[in-house]
Amino acid sequence: MIKILFICHGNICRSVMAEMVMKELCRRAGVSESFEIASAAVSTEEIGNDIYPPAKRKLREKGIPFEYHAARQITRADYAYYDYIICADRSNLRWLERIIGDDTDHKVSLMMHWLEELRDVADPWYTGDFEAAYTDIDRACHALLQKLAHLI
Repeated sequence: MIKILFICHGNICRSVMAEMVMKELCRRAGVSESFEIASAAVSTEEIGNDIYPPAKRKLREKGIPFEYHAARQITRADYAYYDYIICADRSNLRWLERIIGDDTDHKVSLMMHWLEELRDVADPWYTGDFEAAYTDIDRACHALLQKLAHLI
């Protein structure tokens, strides 16, 4: 089983959207049983909160199912448990290092690096542009699934 944890600042927009998109891509590809997919935050600001309403609207608009989600912060135990820890932006990397220490097992990456793009996922929290964030996430999740398919 391949275990993936998506990370963003608060775990109510980008990381949880990536979790839901990746779960749906795996379901459509018939490989759900080969993956465990979750999401978490680097901050404590939104702990316990559900998916941000505009993110829910975007997922619904794109036909991506979702369920209630309680935001949570990543832990050191998560680093040991997950195979891939995928951050939405470089700021998440800096926060993550404070929580887990050095990435000695080389599990941490930036989401857009799976597309070989050296940039962050568009952040809708500041722009309100959930379409741009969704497009980045969808493209990155497709690339991630394609690149991990040989492992299942």
